[in-house]
Amino acid sequence: MTDAALPASAKPAPAKTAGEVDWTKLFLGFGAMVIGQFMAILDIQIVAASLPQIQAGVGASADQVSWIQTAYLIPEVVMIPLSGYLSRLWGTQRLYMASCLGFILMSVATGLSSSIDMMILTRALQGFIGGAMIPTVFAVAFTAFPPERRITASVIMGLIVTLAPTVGPTLGGHLTEWLSWRWLFFINVPPGILVLFAVAKWGDFDKGDPSLAKGFDWSGLAFMAVFLMSMQYVLEEGAKENWFEDDLILGLTVVTVVTGVVFIWRQLTYRNPIVELKAFANRNFSIGVMMTAISGASLFGGTFLLPQFLSRVRGYSASEVGTTMVVSGLSMFATGPIAGRIVRKVDPRIPMCIGFLLAGWGMYMAHGVTKNWGFWEFAGVQACRGVGVMIAMIATQQITMSTLPQHMVKNASGLVNLSRNTGGAIGLALLATSITQQTALYFGDMSSKVANGGEAATMMAGLAARMQQLGVSDPDGAARKAIGNMMNQQATVLAFGDSFTLLAYGCFVAAAVSLLAAPPKVIPPPPSDAH
Repeated sequence: MTDAALPASAKPAPAKTAGEVDWTKLFLGFGAMVIGQFMAILDIQIVAASLPQIQAGVGASADQVSWIQTAYLIPEVVMIPLSGYLSRLWGTQRLYMASCLGFILMSVATGLSSSIDMMILTRALQGFIGGAMIPTVFAVAFTAFPPERRITASVIMGLIVTLAPTVGPTLGGHLTEWLSWRWLFFINVPPGILVLFAVAKWGDFDKGDPSLAKGFDWSGLAFMAVFLMSMQYVLEEGAKENWFEDDLILGLTVVTVVTGVVFIWRQLTYRNPIVELKAFANRNFSIGVMMTAISGASLFGGTFLLPQFLSRVRGYSASEVGTTMVVSGLSMFATGPIAGRIVRKVDPRIPMCIGFLLAGWGMYMAHGVTKNWGFWEFAGVQACRGVGVMIAMIATQQITMSTLPQHMVKNASGLVNLSRNTGGAIGLALLATSITQQTALYFGDMSSKVANGGEAATMMAGLAARMQQLGVSDPDGAARKAIGNMMNQQATVLAFGDSFTLLAYGCFVAAAVSLLAAPPKVIPPPPSDAH
C-alpha cells in the first residue's frame, strides 16, 4: 500500500531537514544556560558590598576577607579556556550540567562556612567548577543558532555580561540587609535547580568526542594552571603590595612569564592541545580578542571607579552606591536591542568604533570630577559609557567570531571570555595603581606648598587660631590634621580624575584599532551540521 492510499492520520510525519532548527528547544535550553551564566558572573561581585558582615561572621582579618573575591577569580580563569576542550570531549550538555551542579553544591557549602579557611576553599571550588558555565553559553550562541540569529544571541549575552557585575554589589547589599550574608550564596540554589532541569531536558545541542581523552595533555594543563593563576594573583594583589617591591609578586611575575612561554610552545607543538591557538591566525579574531580585553577593562574599570569614588570621597553606603550605579545598568539594558539592530544592518566595524568612542567620551566627562559629584553629575557619565560599552561589546562579538570556522568556535569562546576577564583584571590593576600613585603625588605637591608658605600656610595659621579660640589643647596639631585630611581628599579626587582620563584614552585607542579589522564574512556551518 502506498502513502497516497493511507489515511491522513496514518501517513508518516515529514522528517526535519538537517538545517531546520527546533526553536522551542533552542530558546528554552539556551535561556536556561544564560541564567546559569548570569549566576556565575554575578557571584564575582555579589560579595563586594557585604565583606564587613562576612568578615565578622567567619572571624576573618581584613587581609583574609579580600580573598573571598580573589579565591573565586583565580581558579575561574583556569576553567574558562579549559572548558572548550571539555565541551568537545563530553559535549556541551554534560559539561554544563556538571558545572551547574558543582556550582550549586559549592554555593551551599560556602553559605554554611564557619571559618575563613573553609570559605576560601569552597569559593575557589565554586569559581573553578562554575567557570565552565560562562564560555559554553558563548559557544552555543555561535554554533546552535543560524547565522542570521546570532546577533540576537549576542545581545542577550551582552546584557548578562554587563548587567551581572553592575547589579552584583547592589543585590548583595540588600540580601545581607534583609536576610543575612549567607543568602549571598544560598540564593543560587533555586535558580540553579531550575537551570539544571531545563538544560537536562532541552540543552542537548551537540555530542562529545570521547577519542579526545586519548593523549590528554596533562603537562599543558599544569603549565596553563600555573601561568593563569600566577598572572591573576599578580594582577589582583600587585597594587596592594606595591608591585615588584614585594618578593612574592616579583617571583610570581617571573613564574608567569616562564610558564606562559612554555604553555604557548606546548599548545603549538602538541598533537592534542588543550587550547587550540590556531584561531589567532585569523586577523579578525586576534583584533576582536584585543577589543574584548579593552571592553572588559572599560566595563570592570568603570564599575570599579564609580563605587570607589562614591564610598571613599562621598561616604556613600552600599545602597546609595547601588542607587547611583543603576543608571549604568539601565542604559546598557535599553541599548542592547537597538545595538543588535544596528550591528545586523551595517558593517560591525562602524558601531564598534562608535561604541568605544562613546565609552571613552563618557569616561572623559569625569576627568574634572570634584568632591561634590553625586548621582546627577555621574548620570551623564554612566549613560554615555553604558551605551558605548554595550554597542562596542555586541559589535566586537560579531567581528571576533563571524569569520571563524565552526570547529574552532568552542575553543575560541573560552579564549574570548578569558581575554575579557584578563582585560578587566589588568584594567583594575592599572587603575588601582594609578589612584595610589597619583594621590601620593598630588598630596606631596600640596604638602610642599604648605611648607613653602602661601595661601595654604595662611589657611592653616588661621585654622590654628580658630582652634585655639575654641579651647583645643593642641591647636597647631589639630589644624595640621584638618588640613591634612582636606589635602588628602583633594588629592584623591584629582587622582580619580586622572584614572577616568586613563580609561578614556584606552577606549579612544581601541576605537582607532577597531577599524583595522577585515569586513566580517560569516562562514556557514557544514551541510551535515544538524541542530
